[in-house]
Amino acid sequence: MGATHTGVPEVLDALNDVSYPAGRDRLLSAAREAGASEEVVRALYGIPAEEYGGREAVVRALRADPDTDLGHDAAQRAPQARHRGRPGVAQHLRDEPKTPIHEEFDR
Repeated sequence: MGATHTGVPEVLDALNDVSYPAGRDRLLSAAREAGASEEVVRALYGIPAEEYGGREAVVRALRADPDTDLGHDAAQRAPQARHRGRPGVAQHLRDEPKTPIHEEFDR
């Protein structure tokens, strides 16, 4: 079972004793202390090295099996997937004012 098949519940179980905010290194050490599987550790290692304010922030950063994403169906996961990306990843989805060059192209 690879990191892409690690479910959200398994990761959250490994992080039961974490107090937030917590960085990726703290999350990794807490998972190891809790005896988490290697798949869970790899999934946590794959998240960005930043501070997480809570369990929901960790879930948003995970690259886990979407079928286990806390019981959400595909329609509920789609908006979450669109907003999960980092700035600059999905620029075409943002409402931004057009530059004069883009306005010229639209004529």
